Amino acid sequence: MRTGYHIPFNRAAHFDTTFEYMHDAFDRGRISGGGHYTRLCQQVLEQELGAARVLLTTSCTHALEMSALLLDIQPGDEVILPSFTFVSTANAFALRGAKPVFADIDPATLNIAPDHVEALITPRTRALVPVHYAGVGCDMERLGALAATHDIAVVEDNAHGLFGAYRGQMLGTFGAMATLSFHETKNFSCGEGGALIINDPAFAERAEIIWEKGTDRRRFFRGEVDKYTWVDLGSSYLPSDVLAAMLWAQLENRALIQQRRGDIWHTYETRLADWASVNAIQLPTVPDDRDQAYHLFYLLMPTLEARQALIAHLKAQGILSVFHYQPLHLSRMGRQFGGQVGDCPVTEAVSDRLVRLPLYYGLTDAQQAAVIEAVQSFAC
Repeated sequence: MRTGYHIPFNRAAHFDTTFEYMHDAFDRGRISGGGHYTRLCQQVLEQELGAARVLLTTSCTHALEMSALLLDIQPGDEVILPSFTFVSTANAFALRGAKPVFADIDPATLNIAPDHVEALITPRTRALVPVHYAGVGCDMERLGALAATHDIAVVEDNAHGLFGAYRGQMLGTFGAMATLSFHETKNFSCGEGGALIINDPAFAERAEIIWEKGTDRRRFFRGEVDKYTWVDLGSSYLPSDVLAAMLWAQLENRALIQQRRGDIWHTYETRLADWASVNAIQLPTVPDDRDQAYHLFYLLMPTLEARQALIAHLKAQGILSVFHYQPLHLSRMGRQFGGQVGDCPVTEAVSDRLVRLPLYYGLTDAQQAAVIEAVQSFAC
């Protein structure tokens, strides 16, 4: 992987079976969606999460779009989501005519703040989309209670949190639906990909139709109808089975991947604690009742200038570090939905100061030691 850096920010996990499975997908003569490796990935995710149905998608974005279709989101509806997230979380619902309503985040976990969510609920609120930032679970007890009280659907954006848990329950299993990402930056990756998790069985049949371009083709394949036809809205959401084969090689090794990422994360935490304290830098906070997914390790620098200086300092030593989300409520589109400076003050402060360090399965001990040494040689 040629990046121009000795130590890239990210690299997808690779195993000896990766190309073996991808070649096998070709040999099976079925490289479109819904094939052998798609089924394997879906089955293991259903088993691990206890979901009624899991459908692989071409992206987490598309899984979110499917959830908006399943909820019959209409123009004038409101959907509450954190401002500190990727644009897809908002776009999926805005495409159906809904108004994204931006909530602030908790300064410790950087997850959506329940108090602000409660203040934003109106009679038009149709859905709540918590994002489990960095793979650390949101306060799902409080958010779930708010949703139940106001009859609001919960769709978990679990792009960061596969195999994480909140109070012993797997992330992605709290809402009626949840979404996953298998983008190249995620713990498990097929380059571009995602999944829709259906926890409420009432959505399962229609989800399959939407997934298959609005047709009942899956019923035809199962011999339940003698031909298939257009029966609902939908789109082309199935990834190629070649990509699913790449993903399967990683899901087969999920315990190894998670163990290694956990080792790297805890090494950063231990080795950088003193340096962070001296320089007034905040390390990630993981409450005792959360089992994180070890998706990323970040530093919250004192100022924007310090953040930019650290990124430049690491770059000079061949190490790629990156910042993260910009506040959606202050984006050009966000302002069209009513966003203003001061709406989400924690988000506005955090987005300018956060920097993410390299964290991936193939990062060696020596490479991580080089990153730590380079970070420790920087002073604010």
